[in-house]
Amino acid sequence: MPNIINKGDYPMNKVELLKKLLNSSRGNLFSLEIPTTKENEKKIQEMVRILEEEKKIKLREYVQREYSVYLHGIIKYASE
Repeated sequence: MPNIINKGDYPMNKVELLKKLLNSSRGNLFSLEIPTTKENEKKIQEMVRILEEEKKIKLREYVQREYSVYLHGIIKYASE
């Protein structure tokens, strides 16, 4: 069952999104549903794209719903 965050969590940035993904993960898999508006949905898409480019996550599923966005994927742990 996906973790659901509160609408009061906005404005959200990529670091906060990554923390929420880490908190909603089991092992390295995450599942998160974020209540959102159309404006915030574009920001979430951009943050997810950046996290993928930085190789912090691998998104398996992105589902846009009427009032939320569902994210499912893998958190990549890398030693630096």
